[in-house]
Amino acid sequence: MKRKAIFILLLSFFIGLMTACSSNDSIGNAKMDSTVRSDEVGVKKELDNSMVEGSADEGSEMIATNRMIIHKAQLQLNVKSFEKARLSIEKKVSKYGGYIVESNVYRENEKSVNGRMTVRIPEEYFQSFLTDAEGEAADILERIVTGEDITEQYVDLESRMKSKRVVEERLLEFMGNAEKTEDLLKISSDLAGVQEEIEIIVGQMNYLKNQTSYSTIEITMYENQVIVPGVDGKKLDTWAKTKKQLASSTNSLLATGSGLVVFVIGNLPITILLVLVGAGTYFFVKKKRKKK
Repeated sequence: MKRKAIFILLLSFFIGLMTACSSNDSIGNAKMDSTVRSDEVGVKKELDNSMVEGSADEGSEMIATNRMIIHKAQLQLNVKSFEKARLSIEKKVSKYGGYIVESNVYRENEKSVNGRMTVRIPEEYFQSFLTDAEGEAADILERIVTGEDITEQYVDLESRMKSKRVVEERLLEFMGNAEKTEDLLKISSDLAGVQEEIEIIVGQMNYLKNQTSYSTIEITMYENQVIVPGVDGKKLDTWAKTKKQLASSTNSLLATGSGLVVFVIGNLPITILLVLVGAGTYFFVKKKRKKK
């Protein structure tokens, strides 16, 4: 009996020892699993954060290196010869691959002429053209250069277009799988609306691209001439002036004589009557004096 009791006690002790060891191992394994999992989660978070930061840095770097700027300039120039400056600027526009949007000339009088030109020049030649245009001026009256950054606006439109493209693809897929007519009509209507929005976005993006690809420059030029009178040989024709004066004086004399003749002959009856009255009065007075 004693041997059985001792054997049972040893067996119980051994079983208890094994149970304790196994529980410690499980606890240790659990701790290890939790540690590994936490490490994995931490690594995943770090990877996600690094990916987000990398994508953000890449996006900011792309925006920083490819910024979209709309450049505009206004020049007011005083030029020595308006026509010469205008022709020179037109040649520069053609040289840099630009084009003229508007060109006007205003001539107030012989001493003053001015004009305005609106041209568009490729962005890469913007500064070069400004320098050439200012070189035509005798005096620069005004110079205004502005730039509008539309990078964020363009990126926003690009993102919207990508989203609309995804929706368009899904609607096309749904349309291919549609079996009912009413479903097909509903999908067609939604697809038409999405495609119209895409066209509007694409139009806005193309407009912004055009505005950034070409710079707009308005040039106003003034020319003020000082006219110095010269010697005009035609105005110094003495012989012609002499003949003209002789003819004028002769015509005046003839006109005076003609007028006198017309006056005498035209008033001859009155003149004869006055002469007769005067003569009769004279003889009457003379005869009366003799009687006295």
